Amino acid sequence: MREHVKLAHKKKGLVNAFVTVEDGLISCIEETDKEAQLLMLPGFIDIHTHGAAMIDVNHISSRDDIEKLSRFYASHGVTSFLLSVMTDTKDKMRALMKTFSSVLSSPAPAAQIIGIHLEGPFLCQEYKGAMPPELILPGDYEFFRELMELSGGRVKYITIAPEAEGNMELIRKIRTETDVVISMGHSAADYDTAIMAVESGVTSATHLFNAMKLFHMHRPAVSGASLERDEVYTEIICDGFHLHPAAVRLIIRTKGCKKVVCITDSIMAAGLPGGMYKLGVNDVIVGDDGDAKLPDGVRAGSTLTLDRAMRNLRSFTDCSWYEISRMLSSNQAKLLNLRDRGKIAEGRRADYCLISPDNEVVRTVVRGKTVFQSQEVE
Repeated sequence: MREHVKLAHKKKGLVNAFVTVEDGLISCIEETDKEAQLLMLPGFIDIHTHGAAMIDVNHISSRDDIEKLSRFYASHGVTSFLLSVMTDTKDKMRALMKTFSSVLSSPAPAAQIIGIHLEGPFLCQEYKGAMPPELILPGDYEFFRELMELSGGRVKYITIAPEAEGNMELIRKIRTETDVVISMGHSAADYDTAIMAVESGVTSATHLFNAMKLFHMHRPAVSGASLERDEVYTEIICDGFHLHPAAVRLIIRTKGCKKVVCITDSIMAAGLPGGMYKLGVNDVIVGDDGDAKLPDGVRAGSTLTLDRAMRNLRSFTDCSWYEISRMLSSNQAKLLNLRDRGKIAEGRRADYCLISPDNEVVRTVVRGKTVFQSQEVE
């Protein structure tokens, strides 16, 4: 297969090129003077999503659920994603890991599932967000290891509140005994504790500024430590609800595009109209504007998709297409040590999406195979 496309180049801006795909890999890239219409970006990677299209990750029970999610994400430019598990009962989390071990035994039909993100249960009460407070647990490496074993080793990413009981030791154990990537979030940690967590193995901050103690000039806290330390990646939810556009610009200018990771934190209502939905054990009310909240008004995930996040980044910031592609794909791949994807380059997996001049995803390709194509390009 040979694609005639525009590519986002770090120094040259947009360049026209022919991209050849063979055996699921990008085999050749040739620049050309011939004008192309479609923009090729690395396939988006969503490392934090709780579901979409009426599927809640904590209630997945069959291969059909996985296939529906896979196709939905692909229709929005996503080629790889993690299944984010909400804090739940121990028995439910054990059962979910067993289910995932079974239903993930073969590749998904469209967007690929790269593993599991545990958002809890090792969090804090004060910044629990939509997490059920009675199910939050102190640090327990044995329970973490049990979940890891039940999943068949599929846990790749975990969110932990470093200040809560037993959690700093948990961070150290996970860091030294596994290759699971650790993020800090749902946390009331002060600055010194957050820095200690980074030095103990934390490399990311979960949905920065949301569900964490905020920056104060005398108490920088988790948010300040995350912005200051160069090695920390920062997740952002670029939906216009969780972060004001000015906050998005500030984070990007502070961290640089190479350390910002766009996520959706989406729930089962993504792609659907306003109404009543579930997020784990919670009831969630989604307004006509797409904002998702618990009955008490606490924000509960989002209805965002990564192609909409892409368009919001174009609207909120002056970032180049190259910078936007880093925040939607390349940084996620680097954070999770996925060396075969996240970049349009010879030898990399042919995981990409094609973007129309009006910034819509018109085709998504995984390992060189088209897994989504809009009607307008058929």
